[in-house]
Amino acid sequence: MKYDVIIIGAGPGGIFSAYELAKKAPQLKVAVFEAGNPLEKRHCPIDGDKVKSCIKCPTCAIMNGFGGAGAFSDGKYNITNDFGGTLHEYIGKTKALELMQYVDEINVSHGGENTRMFSTAGSEFKKLCMQNKLTLLDASVRHLGTDINYVVLEQLYAELKDKIEFRFLTPIKEIEHTDNGYRVLYGDGESAECDKLIVSVGRSGSKWMEQVCKKMDIPTSSNRVDLGVRVEIPAEIFSHLTDKLYESKIVYRTAKFEDAVRTFCMNPNGIVVSENTNGIVTVNGHSFEDPSKKTKNTNFALLVAKHFSEPFKDSNGYGESIARLSNMLGGGVIVQRFGDLERGRRSNWKRINEGMVQPTLQATPGDLSLVLPKRILDGIIEMIYALDRIAPGTANDDTLLYGVEVKFYNMEVKLSERLECNYPGMFIIGDGSGVTHSLSHASASGVYVADIIAAEA
Repeated sequence: MKYDVIIIGAGPGGIFSAYELAKKAPQLKVAVFEAGNPLEKRHCPIDGDKVKSCIKCPTCAIMNGFGGAGAFSDGKYNITNDFGGTLHEYIGKTKALELMQYVDEINVSHGGENTRMFSTAGSEFKKLCMQNKLTLLDASVRHLGTDINYVVLEQLYAELKDKIEFRFLTPIKEIEHTDNGYRVLYGDGESAECDKLIVSVGRSGSKWMEQVCKKMDIPTSSNRVDLGVRVEIPAEIFSHLTDKLYESKIVYRTAKFEDAVRTFCMNPNGIVVSENTNGIVTVNGHSFEDPSKKTKNTNFALLVAKHFSEPFKDSNGYGESIARLSNMLGGGVIVQRFGDLERGRRSNWKRINEGMVQPTLQATPGDLSLVLPKRILDGIIEMIYALDRIAPGTANDDTLLYGVEVKFYNMEVKLSERLECNYPGMFIIGDGSGVTHSLSHASASGVYVADIIAAEA
């Protein structure tokens, strides 16, 4: 089969590439190949009753399928160049913000019209953080919620399905460069060809992307891996922050090692969930706009970024080894009371159930000090006490810590200002490129390359 453009991956980058191509160059024949299911068939079997933990499905419904890993996230679109990726280094700060705002307009017009935009600008919390050796990063945040995010994706798919060819449950095995463009290999010896290729495989495709780059001699550089825990506390403890800011990106530099520890993916009145990345079970968090789905807890990640150079460069392999250790000890995700961690003892259900925080994820009580390296765990403990100064109660004994949370990043692919690799017409975008680390940046990168292709069509 021959197409003008093939898009690999139906996550945010792939969806917005397809959306923009359908709008700006409707004459082009475009296909999207996706390893996972259509949106309506993405169902995680964990129900907390019959299935309490990850059973390692052939394709993880949380990580793969239309919408990518972001489909069941809490739907936060951070409009900022301060975090979420380095897209602005390729296309410029002004252009990056313009594209993120454009994506926000599309989301709002496709079901997100009643959601709220939050902002840290002029916040009194910035001063409070500075007074306590913390840094609050600037951003405008559109919170869709897991439920409204799903509605937005439904409406986008409904608009695209008759204009773009979608091939679900069709993982691409290899990419070949031909005289006339590119050939993608899939299934049992099947293939398709195209003039232009957009690769948008997300974080879950980082290993595959690494293999493609190695085989095709596409230059890359080592990226980082983020390691840490997900914290769950009574929602009231952080309500003064979340009511006004919703998502607060707070950074702390530890006194002991001067490592940067940051909050990530804050979910007021949300739930903690497990997810499967390349067969490894890690932890994440979701939240909802629907009041009936809200819980009494707030959760957020505390992450430490680790960079490697010589002689070791496999940051993802390092993160995977720690996650596998957690899986080996706990059969999946481990949960521990902060008080038990401080006392050097493993948690048990008796102490957890007697506490003030009832867990929203059925995890295995355990000891995170047997999993996370001491330097990382020391930094997390320091950060919890630092947060306790601006949100008293964060360092309570009953605060729950789930581990491990790992954010894998693809090795950063060497790209031009067009987000094109060393093969003309092959664009690598989204989190799989190592350039973006967020829904907003990945979506903006999709629009950006689609506009380039449309202009040259």
